[in-house]
Parts: sequence; C-alpha cells; structure tokens
Amino acid sequence: MAGIARLTEYLWQYWRRYLLGGLCLVGTTSLLMLVPWWVRGAIDVIERGDPYSELGGYVLWIALAAIGGGLLRGVSRSIIFNAGRNVEYDIRNDLFAHLEKLPLGYYQSQRTGDLMSRAINDINAVRQLLGPGFLNLVNTPLYFVYAAVFMFAMNVQLTLAVAACLTLLALVFRQFRGRIQRASLRVQRQMSRMSAHVQENLSGMHVVKAYVQAEPQTVRFTELNEEYQGRNMDLARCRGMINPLMVALHGLTVLVVLWYGGWLTIRDQTGVADLVAFILYLNVLAWPMAAFGWMISLIERGRAAMERLEEIFAVEPAIADPERPVPLTDRKRGIEFDNVSFAYNGDGRREPVLRDISFQVPPGRKVAIVGRTGSGKSTLTHLIPRLHDVTSGAIRMGGVDIRSLSLEELRGAIGYAPQDPFLFSTSIQENLKFGDAGASEQEVRRVLDVADLESEVEVFPDGLDTRVGERGITLSGGQKQRATLARAILADPELLILDDCLSSVDSQTEQRILHGFESVLKDKTCIIISHRMAVISQADEILVLEDGRIVERGNHESLLRADGVYAQMYRRQQMSEELDEL
Repeated sequence: MAGIARLTEYLWQYWRRYLLGGLCLVGTTSLLMLVPWWVRGAIDVIERGDPYSELGGYVLWIALAAIGGGLLRGVSRSIIFNAGRNVEYDIRNDLFAHLEKLPLGYYQSQRTGDLMSRAINDINAVRQLLGPGFLNLVNTPLYFVYAAVFMFAMNVQLTLAVAACLTLLALVFRQFRGRIQRASLRVQRQMSRMSAHVQENLSGMHVVKAYVQAEPQTVRFTELNEEYQGRNMDLARCRGMINPLMVALHGLTVLVVLWYGGWLTIRDQTGVADLVAFILYLNVLAWPMAAFGWMISLIERGRAAMERLEEIFAVEPAIADPERPVPLTDRKRGIEFDNVSFAYNGDGRREPVLRDISFQVPPGRKVAIVGRTGSGKSTLTHLIPRLHDVTSGAIRMGGVDIRSLSLEELRGAIGYAPQDPFLFSTSIQENLKFGDAGASEQEVRRVLDVADLESEVEVFPDGLDTRVGERGITLSGGQKQRATLARAILADPELLILDDCLSSVDSQTEQRILHGFESVLKDKTCIIISHRMAVISQADEILVLEDGRIVERGNHESLLRADGVYAQMYRRQQMSEELDEL
C-alpha cells in the first residue's frame, strides 16, 4: 500500500484538475442518464394522446442532452487524461532523480534492464490507471447510482429484481480482482527479465559475437519470450473471462426485466413507458458492465506497477548531503586519510577491503598507489568522492571531514579518470564538457593536446562533433581512456584522481602524455594508480597496498633500496618489457 500512498501524493498536486474532470463526468453521466427518463415521458405523452408540442419538448431536451453530454465528455477526457500525463511526467522525473542519488552498491545488485522496464513500462501502466482507469472508476459507479435512483422512482419491485442480477457483478469482481493483479505483476516482472536480457546482449554484443553465443542467446530470449507470452495469455484469459460474463449478466438482466416487467405490465402494476425506460437504462449500463474486466485490469496493473516503482523509491540513498553542510573554504590543504577501514556492506560481517589506511597528500603533491590486483587500490579512490562511505576512520579535504561537505562541493573539487572509461552516446566535445559545460572549444582542444588525442580527433569525419556511439563504442580502448582523462583535466579540479587511466595506451603515447602532464599537474593535488612504473616513479610519494593495508611507503629510489614488494614489482615489469622488446 506504500505505492498507493505515494501515488495519492502525486494526485493531490492536481486535485483541482481531477475535481473539474470529475464534475464534467458527473455532468456527462447526468445528461446521459436523463435521456431514458425523458423517453419514458415521451411514451407517456404518446399513450395519453397529449398535444404534439409536449412530445416536441421531450425531443428537444433529448437532443440538447446528447449535444451537451458529448461536449462535456470531450472536456472531461481531455482534463483527466492530461492530468494523468502530468503525474506520469512528475513520477518519471522523480524516479530518475532518485536513481541518480542511489549509491553504486545498489546498481551492482540490480539489472539495468529491470530498472529500464520499471522506468518505462510500469510508469506507462500508472498513467493508464490515472487516465482511463480514473475516468471509468468515477464513471461506472455513477451509472449504477443514477440507474438505481431512476429505476426505484419508476418501480421498486422491478428494481429489486434487477439488483438481484447485478449482485452477481460484485461477486465476479471480487473473484477476478486478485487474479488479475497477480497475473499483471507476473507479466511486468517477466517483461523486466526480457528487458534485462536484451540490454545485456546489446551492451555486450562484442562478447556475444566473439564467443559465438548469438544462437544460444537467441534461444534464451525465445524461452523468456515464451514465458512472457504465457503469462500474458494468463492475464488475457482472466480479462477474457470477465467480458463474456458481463455480457451474459447484462443479457440475463434484460431477460428478467422483459419477463418480470412484462408480467407486471400485464397486471397493470407498471406501465409500458417504465418497461421501455428500464431496458434503456440497462442498455446504458451495457458498456460499463462489459468494460468491467478492462477497467479492473487497468486498475490492478497500475497498482502493481506503482508497487514495483515504490520498491525503488523506498531505497534510501546510503550517501547523502549532511543536514548542515560545512563549506569547503580551504581547498589547498590536500587530502588526508585518518585510520580508514572499509567493508562493502559496511556492517562488519564481511572482511574489510581496506584496513587502517592513513596517509596525507599535501597540496600540489602527487601520490601514487600501487599493489597487486585486488589489493584495494580502486576502492580507496572511490572513497574520496564518496562513491562509498568509510566503515571507520575519516577522510578529510581541506581539513574538513568529507562527510560534512555537500556532495556537490566535494565532487566538484575532484576530477576522476577511471581505468574502465565510460563515454556517453553523444559527440566527443559534449563528452569532454561533461564536467564543465561552459568550456570553450579552445580549452577543449588544449586538454585533447595534453591527452595526445587532438591529432586523432582531427581525422574523424566531424572532428569534435563526431558521435562516439553507445559507451564510446566507435573509439578504441586507448582513445576512450584518453578522452576520459581529457574530461577530468577540463573540469580543472583541485584534486585529480587517475585510476590506471593509461593502461590501454602504448609506452610512446604514455611518455608524450606524461610530458604534457607536467604543466597540468603543477599546482594540483594528484592521486595516481598505475601498473606502469614510468608513471609511478615520478610521484612524490608511493604507497604500496597489500591485502588492503599499506605495507610500504616512500619515493621510487627509497623503495627500490628497501628491496620489498615494490622492488619485486619493479623488477618483474622490467623483465616483462625486455621480453616484449625481444
């Protein structure tokens, strides 16, 4: 029910529109339900042989009701459907904003296709609930209420007979409501699985082709699609059973009115006009009764969709702004780790990835972090922009605990170039300006030159405006790394984090980049992760990580003299380079 509570909050923002649309619906239904009453009056005029002018009056009223009802129907639909689309717009914006606030750990446990399905299909289902669903939810009861009032006014006995038949409607509704909701939920969940499978295959198409997995993946999709079709068929059968039942119920009610009403008419306990009016009212109720299954499906599917969306909204961002952020007044004090430990679930049940990490990076200094695979290097850099929060200890920037800073100010002071580069499916220039939208083309070309990428961009068909495709697929691995490096430099941060961002470039290109770096890094605090000793050796201090702990620290020469882990890594890389030259 939490999802319905949240949906009510959205509806409340547009209560005036829904109220106006509801009033128009009341007007439409009122005019429509008056027509059989006026037909009854017209028949009475004919039976009594009253002046023709009185019959003309009824005809005029019926014509005006038809015209007015049609106009109000159009207005009501426009107001209600547009309000539903406005709520859809708000939910979609809020969902995306909420997803942007969730930590990396959440996305590591979720499938992108499932989230996409919820953000598109489920929100569409909610819109259907708030548009056609709301309209019919208001309209249908009004039809029955009006019909009951007018029918009772004409003949109580015949109305009770009709009511006995319509009692079956409530029983059918109760029987199928739960089944449709469960079937709708199963359909939406299966759609999420299909979306996830398609998204993963399209994103990893190069892997699929490289391992000749196109056919197995197609078979797997066929299996998912068959299951989706089966669940859709189950839902269709539920809906399909309701509609014939409603039609049959309507036909049964008409038969009861003809049989019992005819008997009452023969005994002069009711008139022919009343009998005709009863049948007309039942004809008016035919559509609401026949559409009951469709309406129930819309409502239950919308409710199930909102509950699925609520599962996302209910996830509290583990990393958020403090209630009273402290301003970062002095960015020139570098970065400090004070006895930092970190475990991924944060509750101590898993072995810490980092243990008792303490070091300082003074302003304008370069610190390199090295270690074997899995030693915790990248995790350490993720803690600085608070992609994860420390389990114990503290990280300070400018002398202030980073948890006391606003995320915008903290992350705005950091430039990050990851080992696994990510580019958006837009132009090269737009990707580079991601951290500084106001950068000029001259500034963009300057950082491209630093990253040794400008000459390669020039040969692209559209230069800086060349689109790189999804995740930068049209660029090589080295080009993507250099583009993300240029993006980090263009943001002009106080602290630059380079996480093995030159691993895919050759040694000659690396040397050119390092030479261009000298002017860029002159006044910046820099943390470098790399397995290339040519990069590491230029750092002011080198930290060696082993099993999440700092086991060695010092500059290049002192660590070589210590003949420890760093010296072993250095000799191993030299030997590898010599073998490559052979």
